[in-house]
Amino acid sequence: MDSIEDLAIYHQPITDTFEQPDSHEDWLQLALSSEQVKTFEQQGFIAGIPVLDGDQVQYLRQQLDRLMDPNHPRNSLFYEYHVDESEDPDTVLFHALGGWRIEKGFHDLLFSPVIRMVSYQLLASAVRFFHDQLFCKPPQHGAVVSWHQDFSYWTWTQPMAHLTCWIALDDATRNNGCLHYIPGSHRWGLLPVTGLSGEMDSVRENLDPSQKQDFDRQVAVELHAGEAVFHHPLTMHGSFQNISSSPRRGAVVNLVADGVWSNPEALQGPGTGNFPILPQGESLGGEFYPLLFDPQRELSGEIDGIPLVGQ
Repeated sequence: MDSIEDLAIYHQPITDTFEQPDSHEDWLQLALSSEQVKTFEQQGFIAGIPVLDGDQVQYLRQQLDRLMDPNHPRNSLFYEYHVDESEDPDTVLFHALGGWRIEKGFHDLLFSPVIRMVSYQLLASAVRFFHDQLFCKPPQHGAVVSWHQDFSYWTWTQPMAHLTCWIALDDATRNNGCLHYIPGSHRWGLLPVTGLSGEMDSVRENLDPSQKQDFDRQVAVELHAGEAVFHHPLTMHGSFQNISSSPRRGAVVNLVADGVWSNPEALQGPGTGNFPILPQGESLGGEFYPLLFDPQRELSGEIDGIPLVGQ
């Protein structure tokens, strides 16, 4: 492959990083249990799902080092690229979208069999890729990611049938800025955007008394490197500063149910100039939104016994 090409043209793995299942039984070995699916439905997230082994973690860390170099020869392919998106001059937050187009490991992360299977279960639908993200907090002065709901940034797609998979590339702890969640907040409805990396608790001004009580019951989700947390598009989440001596690096794969369509008439806010937004009413598909899991293709339509959200 040419060293400067856009990897988005490949809708299948291009390395042997992830061994792909070749039988129905292999797929079933990767499935969440009924209890795990129920937990997701009740609290709006499910954590501690193993996605990467040690070698895969190390491989992606090496590729991430290259992606964080602003002089990367494919840097122009990023949808967004922020060396520092923090609003606090004393802290740093690296945040970028589009790494899948640039480095092979992050391209093939989309095709992780665990991500594909779990996404099918939690969306209860064939699954398409939406976009990816990188969030990196350096030691000692890594910035916050303020409390927010992911769908508040995605209202230009309809209906709301989205899922986020956040994967730890380092052990994520309270000290280095792991994700925190508000269990049950996916039932709050959509709230206004109050910023991504400014005042940590600015969302409180939009909460009613009951929601404020729930807000005070926030849960820290610590992960080992290679583990993931999946969350609903309305689940309130954020992460505090990294005050440790270790980095906190994470990769995010955002997914949608097949059939979600583009609604750019609702588009608002900056940072979308390089994003492949489709014409009004067009279903997400084509080069930048590959189909990752089709139960007819992967499972030959044999879905009995596989727990799905809404069953």
